[in-house]
Amino acid sequence: MVRVPLHRIAHGRTGDKGNRSNISVIAYRPELYPLLVEQVTEARVAELFGDRKPSAVRRYLLPKLAAMNFVIDDVLDGGVNDSLNLDTHGKALAFLLLGLEVTVPLPLAALLERDRNPSDSPATGGDS
Repeated sequence: MVRVPLHRIAHGRTGDKGNRSNISVIAYRPELYPLLVEQVTEARVAELFGDRKPSAVRRYLLPKLAAMNFVIDDVLDGGVNDSLNLDTHGKALAFLLLGLEVTVPLPLAALLERDRNPSDSPATGGDS
């Protein structure tokens, strides 16, 4: 097993409305989705955003998309139009979530590394 930041196995999409942030986490590969479900929980996300004191964190699973969506209430300092802090937009908070560490089995980590460096693979004409 190896620990990696979430952005190594998934990407995110975000939105915000008022004082609510909406962050989707989408696995790069479907076989990574069970890791997301197991490790990127409402409790871990609430802890990660604890300093922003969310009133609620809800997770919605989207297995056919190998994705999940988090709705996090009261984390935007009153909302984009009310806040004096420019970094409270939903997009900035998604980067915080994508930095969360997850544990990945070594074979999947090797597969991810191969995806990141396709020229190293014999099938793509690398130096093998």
